[in-house]
Amino acid sequence: MLSEDQVNEIVIEIEHVPPGVQSHSSSSQSLQDRPWANPTFSVGSSTSIVATMDAQLFSHRNDRRHNPLLQFSTSVQESMSQALQSPECLGVDPPCPSLETIQGQKLIASLISMTFRDRIKTIRSQPKTMEEKRKLRNIVDREKSKQSYHTFEINYCAQCLSSISLAYRRSKNSLSELLDSISLWQKTLKVIGGKFGTSVLSYFNFLRWLLKFNVFFFVVIFSFIVIPQFTVANSNTVRFTGLEFFTGAGYFGNTVMYYGFYTNSTIQHRNSGASYNMQLAYIFTIGVCLVICFFILLSSMAKYFRNNFINPHIYSRGIAKLVFCWDFTVTHDKAVRLKQKNLSTEIRENLSEIRQENVKFTFHQRLTRFSVHVMAWLVSTGVAVACCAAVYYLAEYNSEFLKAHKNPGAVLLLPFVVSCINLAVPRFYSMFRLVEWYEMPRHEVYALLIRNIFLKISIIGVLCYYWLNIVAPSGEQCWETFIGQEIYRLLLMDFVFSLADSLLGEFLRRLIGMKCITSLGLQEFDIARNVLELIYTQTLAWLGIFFCPLLPLIQMLNLFIMFYVKNISLMMTFQPPSKAWRASQMMTLFIFLLFFPSFTGVLCTLAITIWRLQPSADCGPFQGLPSFIQSIYSWIDTLSKNPGYLWVVWIYRNLIGSVHFFFILTLIVLIITYLYWQITEGRKVMIRLLHEQIVNEGKDKMFLIEKLIKLQDMEKKANPSALILESRETEQQGPWRLGEHDVSPDLRFRRSVQEENPKA
Repeated sequence: MLSEDQVNEIVIEIEHVPPGVQSHSSSSQSLQDRPWANPTFSVGSSTSIVATMDAQLFSHRNDRRHNPLLQFSTSVQESMSQALQSPECLGVDPPCPSLETIQGQKLIASLISMTFRDRIKTIRSQPKTMEEKRKLRNIVDREKSKQSYHTFEINYCAQCLSSISLAYRRSKNSLSELLDSISLWQKTLKVIGGKFGTSVLSYFNFLRWLLKFNVFFFVVIFSFIVIPQFTVANSNTVRFTGLEFFTGAGYFGNTVMYYGFYTNSTIQHRNSGASYNMQLAYIFTIGVCLVICFFILLSSMAKYFRNNFINPHIYSRGIAKLVFCWDFTVTHDKAVRLKQKNLSTEIRENLSEIRQENVKFTFHQRLTRFSVHVMAWLVSTGVAVACCAAVYYLAEYNSEFLKAHKNPGAVLLLPFVVSCINLAVPRFYSMFRLVEWYEMPRHEVYALLIRNIFLKISIIGVLCYYWLNIVAPSGEQCWETFIGQEIYRLLLMDFVFSLADSLLGEFLRRLIGMKCITSLGLQEFDIARNVLELIYTQTLAWLGIFFCPLLPLIQMLNLFIMFYVKNISLMMTFQPPSKAWRASQMMTLFIFLLFFPSFTGVLCTLAITIWRLQPSADCGPFQGLPSFIQSIYSWIDTLSKNPGYLWVVWIYRNLIGSVHFFFILTLIVLIITYLYWQITEGRKVMIRLLHEQIVNEGKDKMFLIEKLIKLQDMEKKANPSALILESRETEQQGPWRLGEHDVSPDLRFRRSVQEENPKA
């Protein structure tokens, strides 16, 4: 049997639960670890402990009627008394559930006294499953409502705000889960990232990002340009032959697909008095789309730049994320294996980059490599210039050939040659890796990206020069539709070549590597070449949006089909990269190349078209005007006569039509970019210094530990009898004597309470 002092100590420890204390004990800790749950005690002794505690609690019941915390302490005592008498806690069965133990009751008591926001954060931080957290939250809410009902009345407004906040948070979480569940290709992207790494995954992420871009363009253009034109469109009398799918001419020339089909009159129906100016709708819709695209690209670059270049975890290798942040909500076997594969791939990428950064070269090796790089750049530049010259002279010859011959299939000559160049030359550039030998795979991808973007954008620039300076002033009937058809053929021919390369070329390369020349093996996915194909086709889609408004729909279908084709080809014909490397910064580079020179080049071309060129006299919404921008000038002159719209005139003249405004805007963008860059450099230096400080602190700790060990050894050798005496004293102290220091503060508190309330 226990003494009265020991029983009092137990009661003190149970009763006085501080309001802000949380139980951080692990779920594996049972009541057997407690002194009163010692398995050497009998059932009778446990019953006597409970009886003693009940007697002491009964003496204070009058105070507990008016004190909610004491009432809750009573419930804790009852729960403990039931737990001590249960067979599970006596060693017969496994331990009791966590919420029914003393630690669970203490946790509930501490949660009740917290605010709503702190309570939610504390529950989320508990090392429990989602079901246990929900159960804990329901118990706390129920006890909180009981306590509130017996003690005080909650403010009605505060309760309403709390309910609204809870409903909003739950709806937000539900919406987030719904969006994640319906996210396009989410599972497929996880499989690709786990098997091939983040470098290959960056290509598919970029493709999905472009698809969303084109969906937005198509919805806006279809709503404000195509649908109004449908209401006044005449029936098409041209016979459809099927060849129009490849040439884009014939039947499609008299549809809403091209610029020349749209009317230049104001659309107004008899039933309603509202009018719709097609000129303003056409130029404003495309202009607003390009402006929104500009800001989306700018914000996307800033976001990826901040996440991939500025955040410190990028430079700390993300070891904490890889090693210590396992998602315990992942319970499905297939999902667990996929998560493990993703983590192993990321660890391999980090270790590979650390190893490659430590490679050192001699001066002779660096000089040789520099000479090889210079020669490769000279050869690639010469090949690109030769291809551009060939495309320009072929375009001139093709225009003369089409005038002399009326063969419908002859218009495919120029797109066919351009697609052959875009298919063959990037593969020739990829062969430079055999002699260049970059230290890091990322540098090789960067070099290939720059070479390919220079080739493809130069070809598009040559074609734009030919269209705007030769085709437009030549008096071609509806030259805008002619340019739209040329861009459509280029886009379609590139799509056909990409399909043929993926379904035939890559599978043929797999058969050769596996059957004929086994030394070649499986090939690796060429990220630079495939990404540049996406940038090239997206540039054509932006460029042709003014001449072919439905081009975003065609590009959207191309991207959707190419995702599945590339995914099948990747899984069947490619192997994971032999040199693992992190590609967290690749999306930033992709969007930057899409912005400059791709999008900026498109803006310059369309600006020259709208401000400098004269529209066709017989087709299109701007027929009969000296320039496309003249429709805006006429509209502004009309608004200036109406006093209610003078603010629109002021905005146009001082912002949109002002060169100084765009100069200031460009200057602000450059300043922000410079500041971001300086922040990046500063954080790099700070991270390096912190790493050095951590290493030095580790060395200091090792030095102090060695000194401490030496001092202990010297003390043991000098006085061995003192060590033996200390160990004997430690063995003689029982568990109750060791626990006196733990309960002494509560004991002093209990005695002070008894002195203040002698009647109790």
